[in-house]
Amino acid sequence: MKTQNNKAWFLILPVILCVAFSAILPLMTIVNYSVQDILSPTQKVFVGTEWFRQIMRDTELHEALSRQMVFSLSVLAIEIPLGILVALCMPAQGWRASLSLVLIALPLLIPWNVVGTIWQIFGRGDIGLLGYAINSLGVPYNYTGNSVDAWLTVLVMDVWHWTPLVVLLCYAGLRAIPDAYYQAARIDGASRWAVFRFIQLPKLRNVLMIAVLLRFMDSFMIYTEPFVLTGGGPGNATTFLSQYLTQKAVGQFDLGPAAAFSLIYFLIILLFCFILYNWMQRVGTGEAK
Repeated sequence: MKTQNNKAWFLILPVILCVAFSAILPLMTIVNYSVQDILSPTQKVFVGTEWFRQIMRDTELHEALSRQMVFSLSVLAIEIPLGILVALCMPAQGWRASLSLVLIALPLLIPWNVVGTIWQIFGRGDIGLLGYAINSLGVPYNYTGNSVDAWLTVLVMDVWHWTPLVVLLCYAGLRAIPDAYYQAARIDGASRWAVFRFIQLPKLRNVLMIAVLLRFMDSFMIYTEPFVLTGGGPGNATTFLSQYLTQKAVGQFDLGPAAAFSLIYFLIILLFCFILYNWMQRVGTGEAK
């Protein structure tokens, strides 16, 4: 009878300690703050679920949540199909493929705050190429004064910045499809659309699941780019959930409500990711049948 050696678990002990220090301990601190009223660094009063009830009745939170959901769903609706299309159009091999990958990946190398600064200048009507070009066509474009222009500018900025991630994931998935499938399709006389519908798209299911989850989570937590570009304005047009949370915690120093909202925010992201994951799993299972 073989004896089981559990000493290998000690190899992951540093990882567990790092996760505990960087995630679990801060989370417990947030839980602690969410049930207390912080009167001073040394004085706290237990309030139970009062902050949670207050946050759930906050109309500004409801507006920010609606704004965030529309933005995240718009991001997925644009970036996923666009990423697939670009990946399909890229060369399969050779120096052109290498050059295409490098050029596609360039936006991903730019820091988030720099992306916001680039588009802040790019969208200006006096010195920005985009703003000047749109205004020259007779369209009154001003992302600092018009809420629709600001929202669309943030959306286009996110598409420009993060579609390359979807492209790279889809490109890797396409290159992993065995050539035997394409040979069989050519023998059967399948059209290009049929190859995409019955070979490429089903084989990309797992890759697309990763892309959808990554892009949803990241877009749902977007903060730096719209903060640098518009500051959440004009008005509250581009004030998403993360900026609403920052205003609560830092701007107003309401640590109790901010902590309660942090937990709600975390649960919202977890819930939507769970729903998206299960939905995509069912879709994939249905296609396999």
